This record gives sequence, structure tokens and C-alpha cells, in this order.
Amino acid sequence: MAVRLKESRGQEMALTAVVAVVVVVLSILPMLRLIMEIVAPGGSLSRAAIDAGLANSSTWVATGHTLVVGIGGTILAVILGTLVAVLVTLTDVRGRGPFVLCYVMPLMVAPQVTALAWLQLFGPASPLLRLLGLAPPLGARNPLYSPEGIILLLGVQYGPLVFLLVRAGLRKLPRELVEAARAGGADWFTVLCTIVLPLMTPSIMAAAALAFVSCVGNFGIPAFLGIPANYLVLPTLIYQRLAGGGPASLGEAAFLSVLIGVIAMAGILAQEAMSRRRDYRISSTSMIAEPYELGGWRLPVQAGMWILIFAILFLPLVGLLLTSLVPGYGIPLNAATATLDNYRFVLLEHTAASRAFLNSFGLSIAAAAFSVIAAIPIGYLIAWSTQRNVRLLNLAIELPYALPGVVLAIASLLLFLKPIPLTGIQIYNTVWIILYAYLARFLVLALRPTVSGYHQVDRALEEAAQVAGARLFTRLRTIIFPLVAPAAMAGGLLIFMTALSELTVSALLWSSGAETIGVVMFSFEQGGDSNYAAAISAIMVAITFVLMLVTNLLAPHLPSGVLPWRD
Repeated sequence: MAVRLKESRGQEMALTAVVAVVVVVLSILPMLRLIMEIVAPGGSLSRAAIDAGLANSSTWVATGHTLVVGIGGTILAVILGTLVAVLVTLTDVRGRGPFVLCYVMPLMVAPQVTALAWLQLFGPASPLLRLLGLAPPLGARNPLYSPEGIILLLGVQYGPLVFLLVRAGLRKLPRELVEAARAGGADWFTVLCTIVLPLMTPSIMAAAALAFVSCVGNFGIPAFLGIPANYLVLPTLIYQRLAGGGPASLGEAAFLSVLIGVIAMAGILAQEAMSRRRDYRISSTSMIAEPYELGGWRLPVQAGMWILIFAILFLPLVGLLLTSLVPGYGIPLNAATATLDNYRFVLLEHTAASRAFLNSFGLSIAAAAFSVIAAIPIGYLIAWSTQRNVRLLNLAIELPYALPGVVLAIASLLLFLKPIPLTGIQIYNTVWIILYAYLARFLVLALRPTVSGYHQVDRALEEAAQVAGARLFTRLRTIIFPLVAPAAMAGGLLIFMTALSELTVSALLWSSGAETIGVVMFSFEQGGDSNYAAAISAIMVAITFVLMLVTNLLAPHLPSGVLPWRD
């Protein structure tokens, strides 16, 4: 028995060592390399990069723009997400399932697709507006090319993120407090303002912090809407610096990326500081009061909710689809001009686009497969291990995803600018550096549902196998993996959907022959070929929606909350 126990501990130590190596390579090394480039470029301490960045006026202009759109987008996302969460969770509206699926979909769609869809809806060449006779004259400025347009789309993009977090908090709302207030004669609005929202303050603030980090680090929306208006934020400023200066600009880009990370972390720290100013603890064993009966207001409220879906989802997608069917800019859509040639061109004729589809599918599948396989043993250590350093392990894995993607992209460039030591392998300017960044950034998306799966598994089976003499690796393969695999696979599907149209990371890492779908889409739009970009975007939206529906098949076997669009 002592020998078996010693072997089991030895295997757990070996597993911990392997996991530690993975975490160091994917999370710690790139961040250390980024910091070293700023404080010790060339191996010696220097303030040159910091001083140069601080002295450049464009740094402060872009920082101001970043704060404006970050704060504005966060405020709009919090208002929309909280309102929708309250209506869906606390009232007797019908059709929650389809509504939540539609409302969450913008979060699952790449930001550049959202930006392109809205641009094609409101632009002077909009086929939909031209059909309705409402299009402005050709050559007129698109109203979305403005900071207000960026704020609007950031709010639409991340309102669902706020919705998911606030809804999770509302599900833990103490029933007795709400019912006591109702019994005392308080109307629903009074209950909402005096009980529900005060108790939901931690959830709302946490959601606001995540939305702020997402808005600050977003590249797709500011790139599509801001660059044409010369309204640069920090991520687009970094992109322009690297596009114009190449590797020689990496020092300045490193400083700007760290500045983005500092702004993002400042938002998170501000949220934590505000949360500590008040005690929000509640004592309750009964959660979620009976839904508030809207009575005669139910139909108008439901109509308003679906009008919101129509405005933020269906209308932009219709504009995107119609644009993909016209042969060129400004050509009206009718039976004579409608064509599928744009789809044929991007799928079969354009070499870079065809290659980008293969690259993105390969990268997404590889990132999802690696993350699913790695999440099983890592989740085991996080959920069930008694070692003291487990919390640090979890935080290290979260770091590349918690920070804006541009930070990881610059860190990856710096880390692999030279060949890998001892091997001579060069992955800079290849598709492999993008894969590395995807592995580092998206691993946590598979880990979170896997850990939730471990928490809902009865460990007695694993302990019985251990008593019977099964070693750790045997238990992982024969008992644990079958139990938590559905949750890990659901996380893998989320990674696949997220990575397939990703742009923030690949925009800084791609090279000729290593294009991704997001990069080609951006190139088409920047080059004035909006119809080709719309065709690619329409394909990606269709794939995303189909994958969301297919993933629902796993729902009966998954822990609650793994699929964000399901109750």
C-alpha cells in the first residue's frame, strides 16, 4: 500500500511538473520577454523605450481615444446587458431560449464581422437602404466612422457579456427579500431599485470591469471604424507602427502594449476597490423569487426585446448578406445584379483567401484539440489537488486571456524574433507563431468548463479506483476523462468558434502564406472590396450559428453555464 501511495504521489508530481512547463511556456515566458524589452532592451537596463513612448504625442492622443471608447462602450454595454438580464431573469416574458441565443450571438461573432455588418447597413452603398430608397448619396461619409460609432458597436458587442454575468448573479438573488418587499406593498420598480440592483452591484461591477478590458483591447471595431476616420486607439496605433516600421518598431510597440495592459488592469483594480467599500454578503437558502408578472405589459415588453434583437442582429446581418450578393460597390441589388460570384471568388479563386480558410480552420482545430487534451490534467490539479500553488497556476493560465490580445501578440513577436534556443527552429513569420499565441490565449476557454465539470463529478469513483491500485494516469484515462470530456469538448468548440475569425492577435503575427480569415477580411475592407469581405463574413456567421446549434446537442451532458446561450 505504501508503495502504491508513493507511486501515486510520484505521478502527481510528474503531472504537476509537466503542467508547470506548459504554463511557463505559454503564460510566463512571453510576459517576461515583453517586460524585458521595455526595461532592459539588448540585455542592459535602459529607460529609452519608456522615455520615447512618453515623449510621443501620438501615444497620449491614442490613450485618450482608448479611454473614451473604452469607458463609453462599457457604459452602453452595462446598460443594455443589465436591462436585458433583469427582464429575462426576473419577469414572466416568454421565448427566453430563442431570445438569449440571438442576444448572445454578437458576442460569439468576431468584432470585425460586427463592424463590417453595421458599416454595410448604414453606408451610402448599402443595398438594403438603396432598396428602401433611404441610402445617402454615393461618396457620403458613413456615420459610423466616428468615436460614437465605435462606442455603439462596442456596447452591442459586449452587452451580452454583461448580460451573462449579471444573469448569473440574479439567479442567486434571495427570494425572501424580494417576496417580503412585495408583501409589504412595494411595486416592482421599487423592489428593483432598492433591493435587486443594490444586491447585484458586485455582479454589475465585475461585468463592467470585464467589458472595459474587452473594449480597451478590441482591435476589429476600432480598425474598421476608426482608421478611416484617423481616430486611432492604442491597438490600431500599434498595428500602424508595426506595419510601417516592422521589427524595428517592436520596442515602441512593446511599450504601447504594456500601456494597454496597465489601463485594463487599472479598470479591474478599480472594480475590486469599489467592491470592498461595501459588504454585499447575503444569507439565504432560497434563491430566485417567482417571476414578476408583467400582465398587460408583457406583450409590449416582449415586442421591445425582439425589436432590440432585430436592430442589433438581424438588420446588420441582412445588410451584410445583401452586400455579399452585389457585384461591386454602389451597384443596386435586383434580380439582374444579384450574384454568388463573390462567394466563388473568395472560396475558389483568390489564393490568399483560400489559403486563409485552410490556415484558420487548421489553427482553430489544433488550438481546440490541444486545449481539450491539456485541460483534463490541468483541471484535475486545479479542482482536486491540495497543493498550495494551485491558485497561482490558475492565475497564470488566465493571464494571457485576461490581458488584451495585442499584449500577447507583441509578447509572442518578441519571444520568437530569434530562433528557438538549442533547436535553431525559426517560427517568426510563420503560421506556427499564430498557433502558439492561440494556444496561450484560448487554453482558459477549455479549462473553465472542465473545472466546472470536475466540481460536479462525484470523486468517489476516482478514489475507489485509487484504493483498488489504479495509478493516476490510469485513472485519468479510464475514469476521469470520460466523465469530464463533454465539458472539455464544449470548451473546445468555443475555442474553435472564437479562433476561427480572430483578428486582434493574427493582425500583428501574420505573414505571407500565413494569412487568417480575419486578416484577409480586414485586407479586403481596407482595399475597398467590401463585397468580398461581406461574403467571407457571411460564411463565418453561418458557420458560427451552425456550431452554436450543434453544441446544443451536448447540453444534457454538460455542467450548467458552460454554454452561455443556454439556461
